[in-house]
Amino acid sequence: MALPTVTWISMAIAIVALPGVASVALVKSLRSEERKLSLLKKQDKVDSYSPRALAELRDWVEAHPNDPYAPVARERYNECVETLREVEEPYYDWSPEEIDQLDRLD
Repeated sequence: MALPTVTWISMAIAIVALPGVASVALVKSLRSEERKLSLLKKQDKVDSYSPRALAELRDWVEAHPNDPYAPVARERYNECVETLREVEEPYYDWSPEEIDQLDRLD
């Protein structure tokens, strides 16, 4: 039984398109990691969470204070806050105002 023409066309498009999309994603990822490595070499530290991720981590710690992972999450949160206050240039898009508003979790 022969495959319909549409199927062959779809497979050909996928064969051509997927490597291109994968290449773009790989290049973007490598550039991002290169920037992170450059900041790490220059500053000896790099922030580990984006503003949204750090806010979500804080919300989780506050909502689950008795969870067995809460102390580790609190420590990671505080490490990121300290790093943001020490580095000249954050990796993620943090404004100085956002960094000033951060408080440690105790």
